[in-house]
Amino acid sequence: MGFNDLSRRSLLAGALSGVGLTVLGGTAAQAAARPAGRVLIATNEPWGTYHAAPLLPEARRLGWEVVQLVPDRSGIKPGDPVPVATPDENPRGDLLVVTGAGDWPADCAARLRHLPLVAGSLAYQLPVEAPRAKEFRERLRAITASSPAEAKVFDDYLGTRRPITVVGTPQTDDLPRHVPEEGTVLVLTSVTKSSGTGGSAPGTDLLLAAAERLAAAGKHILVGLHPREDRSLWERYEISAVPSVQASARAEAAIGIPGTVFPVVAAVGVPLVGCTDPRLQIPDYLLSVCTHTISSADDAVTAVETAEPVSREVLYEAVGPIGGSARRLFKVWRKAGFRAHAAA
Repeated sequence: MGFNDLSRRSLLAGALSGVGLTVLGGTAAQAAARPAGRVLIATNEPWGTYHAAPLLPEARRLGWEVVQLVPDRSGIKPGDPVPVATPDENPRGDLLVVTGAGDWPADCAARLRHLPLVAGSLAYQLPVEAPRAKEFRERLRAITASSPAEAKVFDDYLGTRRPITVVGTPQTDDLPRHVPEEGTVLVLTSVTKSSGTGGSAPGTDLLLAAAERLAAAGKHILVGLHPREDRSLWERYEISAVPSVQASARAEAAIGIPGTVFPVVAAVGVPLVGCTDPRLQIPDYLLSVCTHTISSADDAVTAVETAEPVSREVLYEAVGPIGGSARRLFKVWRKAGFRAHAAA
């Protein structure tokens, strides 16, 4: 059943059930059987479910369903907590969310024209208009970004000149307490090899060399692997068994190739050092949370030992409001759905 098949009353009943309220004509328990909404998400990394995973706790609390659209299930690992579906299965949805304007999100938007459409930045983009953004941007009922700086970049990326709602980063909704272990440095990897799921980022050779220098200086290297990184490159060190944000709580400082996780690690209170490469294209706001950036491994030890946490002002600009981010995001999505129904 699609969004236009839902009555306004049934959608409202589902929304209320997510917060445990009684609905006219039925009980809260009856309403809870109906989801508040079913969101289909399409990302630039077709099988990259790690971008949607932070949304799941709030989705469960509110009674929402979040389903990531994938070309097929070949890139999904057994036990992945994010539900997936292919467009060929004609999945039911109340809203389509695109997190970028690459080929896969654009293809999904073209195929699912009957669904209300929202754009949300869940991973960093570059401030250059994406070639396929023009295909669907006039359909967008809302646009969200994590922070003010990310909103400016996302606006350029989509080629729009319209308000973007800053909601924060869902990963900051449950930040660990920073209790650093003496001498521990977190290495934040990127992706060495491109795959069907997404591209690679230059700089791994520099980061590997920097890790060697730090280890030689007596630092304990804790590796926060990108979900698509080649694990074998880093097995000489301790590879964190928990996600990078949780692992950062143990670190006195972090060093890595600047990416989406950098502002979130900065929000934990961890000083950051960025490894840069002439071939890398990195938005300024990701660099802004780094005390230092290095282009030579010889600078790694001094940079790490002198790195400091960023100011509140810099942090807000880069990461946005901390706490309650997923709740704000779902609120925007719900309003977009109601507007779509009212216009139908």
